[in-house]
Amino acid sequence: MKLLKGSVVRAEAGRDGGGYFAVTDFDEKYCFIADGKSRKLDKPKRKNIKHIRITDSMIDLNDITDKKLRNILKQFGDTE
Repeated sequence: MKLLKGSVVRAEAGRDGGGYFAVTDFDEKYCFIADGKSRKLDKPKRKNIKHIRITDSMIDLNDITDKKLRNILKQFGDTE
């Protein structure tokens, strides 16, 4: 699947490995991810694209708050 703004991804490496995040922006090598808890939407983390796994899910990031994002991503953490 192709990486798009609003894609739900899983961090595979690093301190945040195993967590689910939403992509807020991206370029050729890096993407910016937020989970609404440790990484807020106004200050996302820059992550190497090699270190994430893209899921089939998408989130509409228009008019979303950090709390809403946390609640949506919590469902992904509960499935595993």
